[in-house]
Amino acid sequence: MFSLFRWTLCLLFLCVACLSVSAPVQACTGVKLVGADGTVVFGRTQEWGKFDLKPQIAAYPRDTSFQSTTPDGGKGIAWKAKHGFAGVLLLNRVINTGMNEAGLAGGMFFHKGFAEYAEYDPAKAAVSMAPSDLLAYILSTCATVAEVREKVSEVRVVPVVDPALGVPFPLHGMITEPGGESVVIEFMEGKAVFFDNPVGVIANNPTFDWHLTNLRNYGFLSNTPFADSTWGDLKITPLAGGSGMLGLPGDFTSPSRFVRAAAFVHTARATTGGEDTVQESFRILNSFDLPATQAEGSAGTANTEQPAGTQYTVVNDTKNRIIYYHTMFNRRVRMVDLGRIDFAKGTPRTMPLDHVREQDIEEVTNRLR
Repeated sequence: MFSLFRWTLCLLFLCVACLSVSAPVQACTGVKLVGADGTVVFGRTQEWGKFDLKPQIAAYPRDTSFQSTTPDGGKGIAWKAKHGFAGVLLLNRVINTGMNEAGLAGGMFFHKGFAEYAEYDPAKAAVSMAPSDLLAYILSTCATVAEVREKVSEVRVVPVVDPALGVPFPLHGMITEPGGESVVIEFMEGKAVFFDNPVGVIANNPTFDWHLTNLRNYGFLSNTPFADSTWGDLKITPLAGGSGMLGLPGDFTSPSRFVRAAAFVHTARATTGGEDTVQESFRILNSFDLPATQAEGSAGTANTEQPAGTQYTVVNDTKNRIIYYHTMFNRRVRMVDLGRIDFAKGTPRTMPLDHVREQDIEEVTNRLR
């Protein structure tokens, strides 16, 4: 049961977030779509305005060895990969989004002020893990959501300070399997808490169950125009298309993005599967792109070091095992086919998301001459 105290904290956080103008934006949004052929697609945006995350695509073979750390700088849990996987590697050390060869896909999202990790106990170092290692652990050891619940419950996620942030990475995550089941993982009072995800959406703060309750304020939204009516002698008709979405919140706060994403997923066009469902996912996620001028949250201050607040967008086709992405430097969609990667041998491999950080533009004038 969601306590009155926790509800009060959520409301207090929202008030503080609206007043704050100095913190870098953490405005990531994730969605799940299902095609007519059963293709399950999980996609997400990655917003971060404070610095360049230097994202790379990384591939990890089976039997890759992993070693987590503890808050005192010691060794935490160690494990070997059961499944090969690929994903987006941030700052050369954090897998933030990815998919494994079984088709299990997921992403981690900023959860500042709400991620309550376990207090570190040196006697339990062997089962303790830094938050930044959680997704790599899931993708390398699990093939289903049921296994995710089991494996994550066996470890203790502890507050290891991230060197780039200066504080422990405050995270929660969304994991999706090819069969369509999806789960949200959050950390409350030191324990992992799992929420079934009936809407196929995730954003940031506050907690997931709060977001689901908040959707009840928007049950009137529809992808069809409102019906004509008469007020006195005046006939009321829609001024233009989209009248069924009147009242949809349009700002970039997490509660508003969650509502908007849920509405777009619920009213998405029917897709056949495969690339059709992937493209629909990109269309939805592109509406959450954050301008560079908003990336630092400072009124009237543009971020001149990067062209956008959304550094990249990734879509995972869990049926065909293909990762698609575009970036703030190049909107062209690129793909990584996990079926063509040899996960049976070798060492982890990486490559930058952009080999050249500029938009390629096709000249088509000659076709008109």
